[in-house]
Amino acid sequence: MPRNKTVGNLALVGYDDIFNVENGNVDGERVVQIPLAELHAPEFHPFQVNDDEAMNRLAASVKENGVREPGLVRPRADGGYELICGNRRKRASELAGLRTMPVIIRELDDVRATAAMLGNLEQRERILPSERAWAYKVMMEALNHNGVKGEIHAYEIMVERTGVKKSQLFRIIRLTEVIVTLLDKVDTNQLAFNPAVELSYLTQTEQRAVAEAMAVHGVKPSLSQAVRLKKLKQDGKLTLEAIDLMLSEEKKPPKGEPTGSARYRRYFPANYSPKQIDEVIVGLLKDWKARAAV
Repeated sequence: MPRNKTVGNLALVGYDDIFNVENGNVDGERVVQIPLAELHAPEFHPFQVNDDEAMNRLAASVKENGVREPGLVRPRADGGYELICGNRRKRASELAGLRTMPVIIRELDDVRATAAMLGNLEQRERILPSERAWAYKVMMEALNHNGVKGEIHAYEIMVERTGVKKSQLFRIIRLTEVIVTLLDKVDTNQLAFNPAVELSYLTQTEQRAVAEAMAVHGVKPSLSQAVRLKKLKQDGKLTLEAIDLMLSEEKKPPKGEPTGSARYRRYFPANYSPKQIDEVIVGLLKDWKARAAV
């Protein structure tokens, strides 16, 4: 999925015309069967199509019942059709061994095509953070290209349409400033949403350094660390060395978890003092180091 491209050539039309595009049948339109080979994914598509468990379930349903809801396409200048809505249904059809798929053919400009694509956002079984971020970014750009005056007003309209608070909308859209390596980690729960938002204020080079440090040290930045990195960036003091040093630091154990020699108390006799426990552990580590060097 291209994450650094947005839809251009947006015509000036009303907001209701943009975001209230229907995906069902309408007067004068009919559902037709189109060969899968003639259906092409849009140049920009915020949603991923993965061969995961959900796709397997969809493919099984399609194989048994067919595609119940037609896709939406528009003709392409160089032949075939651009599949605006229904890319997951197309992939399920392929897995089910079908050769055609029911679609509605409609003449759509870029604005209405984008609106129809994003209209399926809340209907998906699972929406990845990256998908939602790019979908909201495209919504915002469509508003800005269609006569909405001022960023604040645009956010107010999006709050009304999505039900998401303005502050949260802003943070979700910030994810589009995160490099793909880190954004993939957000999608796979290897990096939490809030730290990722803070890291979005770093340059791409600095974000790549974060990703490298995560791999080297086997860690993921905490919110506190991400905030500190952002602060260093704002103060002009952030270096690649500082990034590696911060992510290599030992994190505090969860609240209530024993620290120091108390963590190993259960392995020793009750009458052992903390000093005795430390001496035994150090001795074992020295023995291990000596044997490992042989």
